[in-house]
This record gives sequence, C-alpha cells and structure tokens, in this order.
Amino acid sequence: MVTSDANILKLKHLVLQKVAEKAWEGTLTEEAKEQIPYEIIPGPRAQYRCCIYKEREIVRQRVRLACGQSPSGKPESDNIVQVIGAACEECPIASYIVTDNCRNCMGKACYNSCNFDAITIGDYRAHINPDKCRECGKCASACPYNAIAHLERPCKKVCPVDAITYDEYGVCQIDEKKCIQCGACIHNCPFGAIGSKSFIVDVINHIREGKKVIAMCAPATEGQFGEDITMGSIRTALKKCGFADMVEVGLGGDMTAAYEAEEWSEAYKEGKKMTTSCCPAFVNLLKKHFPQQYEENMSTTVSPMCAVSRMLKYQYPDCITVFVGPCIAKKAEAQDKSVPGNADYALTYGELHAIMKAKGVEFEPEDNAYQEASVWGKRFGNAGGVANAVIECMQERGEDTSQMKLLKCSGGAECKKALLLLKVGRLPEDFIEGMICTGGCINGPSKHRTEMETKKAREALIGQADKRKVLENLKSYPMDKFSMHRDGHMD
Repeated sequence: MVTSDANILKLKHLVLQKVAEKAWEGTLTEEAKEQIPYEIIPGPRAQYRCCIYKEREIVRQRVRLACGQSPSGKPESDNIVQVIGAACEECPIASYIVTDNCRNCMGKACYNSCNFDAITIGDYRAHINPDKCRECGKCASACPYNAIAHLERPCKKVCPVDAITYDEYGVCQIDEKKCIQCGACIHNCPFGAIGSKSFIVDVINHIREGKKVIAMCAPATEGQFGEDITMGSIRTALKKCGFADMVEVGLGGDMTAAYEAEEWSEAYKEGKKMTTSCCPAFVNLLKKHFPQQYEENMSTTVSPMCAVSRMLKYQYPDCITVFVGPCIAKKAEAQDKSVPGNADYALTYGELHAIMKAKGVEFEPEDNAYQEASVWGKRFGNAGGVANAVIECMQERGEDTSQMKLLKCSGGAECKKALLLLKVGRLPEDFIEGMICTGGCINGPSKHRTEMETKKAREALIGQADKRKVLENLKSYPMDKFSMHRDGHMD
C-alpha cells in the first residue's frame, strides 16, 4: 500500500521486526533494547532527521512503544495512543499565517477585522502575532486576496473529539480524558510522532512459554492481503508462528447481531432508541463525551471480539486470546478490565506481519474452505454491516422490520452529529450504527491496503462463502455457556 507515510511505516515496521526477532530468540534484554537504535541507525550520516542522535532517540522511543511502554519513559499512561516526543517537530505553531499573496493593500481588511490587535502592517505585507492571535479566522475571511492561510496541524485536523493540543514548545499533547483511541492521528502525522503501544512481546512470550494462544481475526481481514489469501491461508500461517489456532471473528459478528436484535426488538416496542456497541472508538465516544447516552441508549451486547474470546475461554479455560485487525481502539478495549472475558491482547496487521517476518513465515494461497461465519457476520467490517446483520436476525425470527428507521454513521463527524441529535431528543431514527472509521473497519487506521484496493478481493472472497443463515449458524456453538452481556451476567 502506497501512502503519504510510507517512509514512516518502513521505520516503524523495522523496529517492530527487530523487537519481535529478539523476543522470539529470548534475548530482548534492556541492553538489547538499547542496541536496536544503533542497528537501525548505524551512521555516520542521518537518513531522515537532522542528525543520527535524534534518529536514534526516535527509534529508542519506538522500541519502548513496541514493548508496550510509554515512549518517553515518564510515568506510565494507560492511553494506547502515545506521542513520540522526539519526533514531533517543524509543524507551524501559528494556526494562521500571511502568505505571499498579500498585496499590502490600502483597504487593510485583515487589520480592521481583528479584535485582538494581532495584525500589524509591514513594509511589504501584513504580519500575525501568534501570541495575540485567538484563531477566530476573521482575518482570513476578510482578505480579498485569500492571502491568509489556515495551517491546522494534520493530527489536530483529523481528531474527531478535539483531544490534541500543544505544549509551550509546540510538541503534541493528547488529552486522555477526551481521546477515544481511534488512532486517526497516527497515520496523519507526517513526522510519525504519534504511535500506539504494541503487545507483540507479550504475545510472543506466551507462545514461547507453551501457552495455548489463539488468534481471532477481524471480519475486515478478508481481502486485506489479496484475493489468493483466504482466511484459511491466514490460519495456516498463524499456526506456523506458534498460535494454537485461529478463529474468524465474523462468527462473533453473528453472535453480536443475534443478541443485539433481541435488544433492538424490545427497545423498538418500548419506543426507546438504541446505538450499537461494536466499534470500540464509538463506545469510547459515548462513554467520554455522551455519558448519559452511554448508560441509557447503548446496546449492552458485547463486541464480536469479546464474544469469540468468551467462547474460547469457555472451551479452553487457560487459553490466551489475541485479536488481529486494522483497529487501534481494539487495543484499548482489550485492556479494559471492566468487560470480563474479553481478548487478552489486540494486534494490528503490521504487528502481525512483524511477528511473521521475524519467524520467517509468509502467507501462502489456500482454498477458501475455512468458513465459520455467515456473510452477514463477515460484513461487520463494512459501514452498515452491523445494522444489516441485526435486521437480518430480526427477519429470520419472523419480525416485521419495514417500519424501523436506521441511521448508519460512517466517520467521527457523522457519529457525533447523530449522538447530539439523540442527546437533545431530535433523532428521527430508531437505531444508530456507529463506525468511527469512514467506510467501517476495512478502512481502519492500521489497514494493510486502502479501502479501494481491498474491495475487489474482499467481494470475491465473501462471494465464495456459503449461504448459511445467522441464527442457524449459531446452533453449532455453545451460546448458552457464556454471557453476551458487557457485565458478564448470564440470562
């Protein structure tokens, strides 16, 4: 996948691979961690930054992230998304600047529109004092030549909850009380100054210790690696790496859809509006920014990841469950101990690739015989897929869904708008499907390929799936042996 952060990804994945290699060898000591920056940046010339010393410090902080630690070495933070302080640089601190388009006109519309005395007129152009500027944007709107540019930082621009600010030196700061762990900022920073904690070392160590480690691959996985790489291909590769098995989380999609259908049906009869509970970033948005709606309107059904994890922990009480997908927020969900029985760890595709590469394992083409989910569960990774699966379950039960109104939200802005309408009692729809990533999980921050690149392969692979129904499929699994409620209680 060619992206604007291709060089950053190369460095990030190289660090992950080095850490994974030493973890597999059992030699990941503190001394070995300190040696990795010198292995990656041997010198004498810098490759990316001003000097090799800065480059090595950035690698050192990335090594800490790869080991599940905060990069700076300061008191540990629970936040999954972290700032690599040494890498944050050269973004403009001032939000509004005057460009060469300024003609130093006589009208001085910019000067006259400013209420904070932030604009002065020089010999050749106007100037904005960043210490006085309040970033209201009136000067930019008033300029007849469009000579004032709004230089909003990429990380701040994409954050759907305004969780990013800066310290006095211009270094990015994340407000953990606001952050919903969506990871949008990570791949939008052109300096690679934001990353997420990784748990590859923990996973590798559990495998090396001989524990039963079972991978759970997200519904969005199908098609990520091309049309020839089936879920069976991925299962085989993971077993070669030492995983005891791999389960398709599309099965968890079937489970979640079936139980959310029961909740939606009851809520509809009572005239109560509900939201989905599958997207962890959407759940965090509710919990942190709409707490009343979190308590009153969110489905209490667990996510597909948690559903499969609970099933596996029932079947194999001592197993370690590891989710693999394109989502950063899943890492935070896995670390949330308020939801019992959830996945022990979550990995991205890049982290999985590092584990495989360090072990010398590659994906190989395989027939598409391994199927555990219905097509409805498989499409949980698409925007609208959750709502469609829930409606399918209602229809399989013989319910009339023709009058139900669904709002399928794709992206942070749509989700916030819907929840604001719900909060003030002006939401016309009955149910909200919330997906913080535009397009759904298949377009998650740690996807392997772009949404367009994945689409053709994904449709081909899902098109080969059998036509099993959701409720019929679940009869083959021990649904009465584990809870589908967030708090873990049984019906």
